[in-house]
Amino acid sequence: MGISKFRSNRIGKASTGKLLFRRFQGTLSMAKISRGRVQVRHTSLFMLFLTGLLLAGPSVTPGASGQAASLPSETPEKVIPATDSFDYVKRDVMIPMRDGVKLHTVVVIPKGAKNAPILLTRTPYSATAQVSHAQSSHLGPILSGYDNAVEVIVEGGYIRVVQDVRGKYGSEGDYVMTRPLHGPLNPTAVDHSTDTYDTIDWLVKNLPESNGKVGIIGISYDGFLPLMALVNPHPALKVSVPMNPMVDGWMGDDWFHNGAFRQQNMPYIYEQETTRDNSAQWWTDHFDDYDVYMQASAGELGRSHGLEQVGFWRKLLEHPSYDSWWQQQAMDKILAAQPLKVPMMLVDSLWDQEDIYGAPAVYKAIKPKDANNDKVFLVMGPWHHGQEIGDASTLGAVRFNSDTGLYFRENILRPFLDQYLKDGAPKADVAPVTAFETGTNTWRRLPSWPAGCASGCPVHPAKFYLEAGLKAGFDAPKAGDAAFDEYVSDPAKPVPFRKRPIQPVGYSDGMTWPEWLVDDQREASGRTDVVAFTSDVLKEPVKISGQPVANLIASTSGTDSDWVVKVIDVYPDEVAGQPGMGGYQLMVSADIFRGRYRESLETAKAIAVDKPLLYHFTLPTANHVFLPGHRIMVQVQSSWFPLYDRNPQTFVPNIFWAKPGDYKKAVQRVFHSPEQASFIEMPLVENR
Repeated sequence: MGISKFRSNRIGKASTGKLLFRRFQGTLSMAKISRGRVQVRHTSLFMLFLTGLLLAGPSVTPGASGQAASLPSETPEKVIPATDSFDYVKRDVMIPMRDGVKLHTVVVIPKGAKNAPILLTRTPYSATAQVSHAQSSHLGPILSGYDNAVEVIVEGGYIRVVQDVRGKYGSEGDYVMTRPLHGPLNPTAVDHSTDTYDTIDWLVKNLPESNGKVGIIGISYDGFLPLMALVNPHPALKVSVPMNPMVDGWMGDDWFHNGAFRQQNMPYIYEQETTRDNSAQWWTDHFDDYDVYMQASAGELGRSHGLEQVGFWRKLLEHPSYDSWWQQQAMDKILAAQPLKVPMMLVDSLWDQEDIYGAPAVYKAIKPKDANNDKVFLVMGPWHHGQEIGDASTLGAVRFNSDTGLYFRENILRPFLDQYLKDGAPKADVAPVTAFETGTNTWRRLPSWPAGCASGCPVHPAKFYLEAGLKAGFDAPKAGDAAFDEYVSDPAKPVPFRKRPIQPVGYSDGMTWPEWLVDDQREASGRTDVVAFTSDVLKEPVKISGQPVANLIASTSGTDSDWVVKVIDVYPDEVAGQPGMGGYQLMVSADIFRGRYRESLETAKAIAVDKPLLYHFTLPTANHVFLPGHRIMVQVQSSWFPLYDRNPQTFVPNIFWAKPGDYKKAVQRVFHSPEQASFIEMPLVENR
């Protein structure tokens, strides 16, 4: 510690001198042991000691009273920013809720606004940060980040409002992850529905610049909140846009997929719940996440990180199955029981690496209530999670020949919001369903979903069979062919879900987490613990619109097992203009199923050893054309690590607490005889 540090800490002259002298004494003692060059250093240190005594002298002259005088502070008690040149006005307000809790809210108003509509986002990710992406006098730069469709907000003249949910950042109250509605899981009188209602009520009464019309929009967690706003909505809420919303955390969004736990989200849980401002950080001890999660079961790994201090983590440990705790929170089920009052646009990403389940599930649940076909709209784009508000001309190695995100914002989102929020705006020319068709890279205007074309080309289920010799096709297996293919699944060497070293979940520079669903699958297809069934080269295009369904007949030598099924577009061996895409294996739809839930999602049950059984589960939505010259591949494996926790392949009551001795190799067989045919039910489009 240097002398200047002592001065900045205001240590007095005497104590400073004593410290320096002790150091000098210690150095002299060492000199008794050694001679020569050491003595020269002592001379320099002695000069340093003397200099220190001088520097440690008084820096101010005592006053007449004997008290040390001080220089006046150059920092004002309150800074008043000079914002006359700004094209916006920003206000920080605390909006009271019905229970007295106040929620921190940032209001950004275009300067001179009159009769302007309000666009609201509620967030657990810092309201201040979402409207402070740059220090600028212009509205566009400060909004150029997460959850802000800048062209829509700035060019549309919207009042932008972002609010911290209760318990996070500047808001008062207690935080609960995706707080349930008032009821059995929430005995309090408040929830996200009531908080949204109270917020909108305050805004329309206290923003004289507004026209009294409010829309709510958000992505992911912020997309779950516009769904909550539809429960007993405020009369001033005129439109809702949930983008990539969290809907059902067990069936296929953030926490589980069909019972398999998404353990790479453990750091998110820790950071989101341990502090109000996310300042506590998960720690790691390996560069490669594969090594991090190989150390122990998810429960034991959480315990070693102190995760059991967090309330939501304890709930996950208690509810590994799809019990009533999960079912009562599923937003598709909740909204299916609500009257349809507010127009909404559900936005889905076809390669959403986080919440791929939610938007299509809500559409399926509530569209039957839309008798006039004017309340529920769906947009599906070729995006990763949230990419629709950024540059979306490519995703990983895949090109779309245009900025599909910009097209969405300018041609779909803005006119849709304007119709409901701006006085005198024309009716938007937005189709009930707008779906990007991957493969051909074409936007399609559709009457409903699923539909194959604008005129409603029929979609029918077609069986795409897994066959002997690792072949695949629409023709049924033949008698006399091999009855099954097999592989050995070893929990000590699980199949990586992407090329190693595996990065953690994240969006910072250099992170490729958002791209993993479009990773080339060739590395997996070459492993001995993955079976890959491939069609002949296609002579005609094959289009699917909807959700493929896995009908896998398989056996295991263990008593529990995971099954991963991937539908893949195999590119030609050479691709003109894109040499790197030659032979590329692009996942079109894929998911995992935990075998213990084969008979019941609510009750886990051991699997009969070596018995062929049917595993029937739905894969994520696709709108894809397999082009001539391409092939269709189906890969089957029994781990997708470390995104999903390892199945020990020995039945245990709760996999969170599986012990090292529970993890055992198993022989996995996939059957494809005429009597035991495995197939993917493809949503095939006719007459396109």
